[in-house]
Amino acid sequence: MKLATYRDGSRDGQLLVVSRDLGLAHYATGIASRLQQVLDDWDFLAPQLHALYVQLNTGKAPHAFAFDPRQCMAPLPRAYQCVQATAYLAAPERQYQLRQQPLPASFYTEPQLHDGSGGAAFLGPCDEVVVPSEAMGIDLAAGLAAITGDIPRGSTPAQALGAIRLLMLTGDVVLRQLEQANTAAGHLHSHPATACSPVAITPDELGPAWQEGRVHLTLQLACNGRKLGLCDTGPSMHFHFGQLLAQGCKTRPWQAGAILGSGAVSHPGASNPQGQTDDWPQGACSIADKRAIETLHQGRTRTPFLRYGDTVRADMKGKDGHSLFGALELTIAAPQET
Repeated sequence: MKLATYRDGSRDGQLLVVSRDLGLAHYATGIASRLQQVLDDWDFLAPQLHALYVQLNTGKAPHAFAFDPRQCMAPLPRAYQCVQATAYLAAPERQYQLRQQPLPASFYTEPQLHDGSGGAAFLGPCDEVVVPSEAMGIDLAAGLAAITGDIPRGSTPAQALGAIRLLMLTGDVVLRQLEQANTAAGHLHSHPATACSPVAITPDELGPAWQEGRVHLTLQLACNGRKLGLCDTGPSMHFHFGQLLAQGCKTRPWQAGAILGSGAVSHPGASNPQGQTDDWPQGACSIADKRAIETLHQGRTRTPFLRYGDTVRADMKGKDGHSLFGALELTIAAPQET
């Protein structure tokens, strides 16, 4: 099934069930008003939501209405825990290559996790991204995220994988100039927000594209209508979601409603032999990685970081060509003058 959260003036919004084609929606009122309620009592409430989902898809939901992503908050606007992983290693490999250093061996053997932006920092799919200054090197790193149920401490990768309730797209706002500070304060301020796709979906919606904790589809990223990347999210994911979650709960349990992000998707074969990256169909899912590709193959960067007024779009389509999660469509904005 597919779930979303509409704005209603509250912090947590109003839960919706959304049709498979993202054309219709129905309020989940009477079952649950917020997604966190469902995550807390999944075994009881999820079957009821699924029954409504079936009615919606068969045209039997009497109070259905047209779904509008612009009215959406993040599917889970506030989370008890948000963790970001480095599941894709091609981009960090390129960054280390620019420094003429090998990627540390630990990246290949043990999942790298760090606290991500969360709580009130979760943005909706069509929100403005307000950044204090263009000089901060504004980037948007697109990836996937899992919303989990309870995961006991010490769970195996297989057990952790079974605790995934929903999947969604994310766009992590990264201020690259502040990130280079490489300090705790630098990390805190260099990752100011994460935006989420309009819809979160249960893994079974992916069909055969969901294999062993990986999504085998293509993530599309564009800036101002120009393609940045068409990256396969399956084979290039070094650690699958079960391995990432097992690492996260090695010493502590996770509560229902935790979010784990994959980090920016990246592909090892991201430029062609001639070094032409403009229209190369794999590319990158962050501007920093795009710039690294350009530097390694052309000796200089050609793609600027984001500026005020720029729009960034991330989407993933199923085998039928239809959007699975709805698109992230974000606009970079300056702070309002007071």
